[in-house]
Amino acid sequence: MLDTIREILNSIGEVETIIIRSSIIICDMIGVVVIMTTVFKSIYHYFHRDLHIRLILARGIALALEFKLAGEVLRTVMVREWSELIVLGTIIVLRAAITVLIHWEMRTEKADEEQERKTQLEQENQTIAGK
Repeated sequence: MLDTIREILNSIGEVETIIIRSSIIICDMIGVVVIMTTVFKSIYHYFHRDLHIRLILARGIALALEFKLAGEVLRTVMVREWSELIVLGTIIVLRAAITVLIHWEMRTEKADEEQERKTQLEQENQTIAGK
């Protein structure tokens, strides 16, 4: 009876490991696909002289980092030693910091674009009013 319970628990543990490892791979691959899609999209917008290229690139990188971060969080479940946990924790903190910086840059870029539009509209209004 006890052996049967151990076998069931071992089987559950193996299934859990397979599911977690597969999920990690899926999250990492989605992150890579998002980055590559963003790069191609940015190249396209670069050649079409789109002024929002930095914003497009930052959004894509931020989204990709979110998927990569999800993979790292899932990896914490698989950690067996403290040294692995320290390395994973460091990676998670660095990726989170990069994500925060990218979001900050996106907000700054949007604010700069809005200010530029306002300035442009004011100049156009002054030109129209001067005629």
